[in-house]
This record gives sequence, C-alpha cells and structure tokens, in this order.
Amino acid sequence: MWSYFARRVAIGIPTLWAIITVCFFMMRLTPGGPFDGEAPVPPEILANLRARFHLDDPLWRQYLDYLANLLRGDFGPSFKYRDFNVTTLIAQGFPVSLQNGFSALVIAIMIGVPLGIFAALGQNTRRDYTVSAFAMTGIVIPNFIMGHVLILIFGVWLKDSVFHLPAGGWADGALANRVLPVFCLSLPYIAYLVRITRGSMIEAMRANYIRTARAKGLPFRLVVLRHALKSALIPVVTFLGPATAFLLTGSMVVETIFQIPGIGRYFVQGALNRDYTLVMGVTILSAALVIAMNLIVDLLYSLLDPRVRYEGKQ
Repeated sequence: MWSYFARRVAIGIPTLWAIITVCFFMMRLTPGGPFDGEAPVPPEILANLRARFHLDDPLWRQYLDYLANLLRGDFGPSFKYRDFNVTTLIAQGFPVSLQNGFSALVIAIMIGVPLGIFAALGQNTRRDYTVSAFAMTGIVIPNFIMGHVLILIFGVWLKDSVFHLPAGGWADGALANRVLPVFCLSLPYIAYLVRITRGSMIEAMRANYIRTARAKGLPFRLVVLRHALKSALIPVVTFLGPATAFLLTGSMVVETIFQIPGIGRYFVQGALNRDYTLVMGVTILSAALVIAMNLIVDLLYSLLDPRVRYEGKQ
C-alpha cells in the first residue's frame, strides 16, 4: 500500500502543477485586469500599480516568480484587499467554509445513506417511490433557488414566529445563522447519496454471495449490514471524495446568497474583481483537496472490498 501511496503522490504533484499553470495563464490572458474598475485610473497611477505588483513584467517571468513564491508558501498579495495577502484571506475564510461544509457533509451522510438503503430494501414499493421522488426533487432544484426559498420562508414569512431564522450573515458562527446555509448546502448531496446508495444496494443484494448467505439461513439484517453494505458503499465513497473537497472549500452560491465570509465567496469576488492571486489561491486549495480526497478514497477501497489489493499493482 505504501508504494501505491507514493506513486499516487508522485502523480498528484504534476497534476497540481498542471492545474496551476493552466489557471495562471487563463487568468492573465483573459481581457481586463485587476485595476480596470468603473472609475478610470490615470495612466501614471496605473503604471505604478502594475509595477508595484510586477504586472508589467513578461508573462513568463510572472509565472516563474509565482511558482517560486508558492514553493515558499506565499500565495502573493491580494489586488483588491490591499491590507491583506491571499494567505491571510484563506486563513480567515477556510475555517468558516470548513465548519459549514463538514456540518453539511455529516447531515448528508446521516440522512442520504440510510434513506438510500431504506428505498433499496423496498424496491418498487411505495416507500421506494416516495424516497426517489424526494431525491429527484433535491437534485433538480438548484442551490440558488432553494436558498432564496428558505430565506423567504424562515426569514420573511415566519419572521414573528419561533421558527424565524436569520436570512444571512455569520455572527461569529452562531447556530441560528448556520441552519439555513448548512441545510441548503446539504440538500443536493442528500439527494445524490440517496440515489447512489439505492442503486448500489440493489445491485449488491442481487450478487451471488448475498444469495449464498441468505440460502445458508443468515438473518436478513446481518446479511445487509455485514455483507451487502460494504460492497454498496464503494460507489458512495467514490462520490464523497470530490464532494467532500467541494463542501470543505465552500459553496460559492450558498456563501454568496447567505453573505457568509468563506473562501467560496472570496472566489466569486476575486473572479469579479480580476483578483488574480486570490482566485489562484482558492483554486490551488480546492485542487489540492480534490487530489487528496481521491487518494483517501482509493485507500478506503481495500477496507470496503477485501478483493482490492494495492501491493500487487506494480
């Protein structure tokens, strides 16, 4: 397993470098710049700003300087948040996104996986149709609609009741301010987990070894929990790899709707303001988390399926 781990890390490093390279040149070659605001900047001031941030250097020089700074752990200064560098902004926003993302992930797993199993064990029954309808509703309704619906219901219509919840803001992580964004963030993942778990559990229950276990007289509950569930969780774990990375780095839509100061909102603002370094910093963090989570998922396969062995993959 350790040799497989080392090979995956060796593959992940050039993959991350390729992502950094593509994003760097895409940002620089896109029309416009970080100082192209609504109010025109005098040419001499614009020249000083470009010289201050080395934007007047050749593109290849900017690229090499950026890579050199990354190797030292420096994401560079923010072009719009003049009193902060990108590392500081990420350090401020990532804990907020981490809290909401982890909460949404736990809720999605605790609700989505059991509902998927519940639907699969009653395939083509009323409960299966009901759960599947709920899952499809959660998939087809996008976050930017669900977020405003939740604000309308709990922030406006129920304003004078005990069910009133803040329509936005963070308030230092107060529970009331986290309920709506966490639920909005978790809802589509609940729906996807229901669909994936249902399909994989139905397939697992039709496997030959499950038929053998049931023919030997093992209790149905034991067959499901000890034998079928592990096999059925493999597609679920595969989905949770990139989904976890996305949740932990913040949902751009949800954080923007609910005015949450996470890195997802920073990414949106950085893209709108052409804040090259801020967008690059959030992109690098997200890409690194996706690569790391996919590696963890691959290592978990051997725990869920005894047939998976990494030592023989040379």
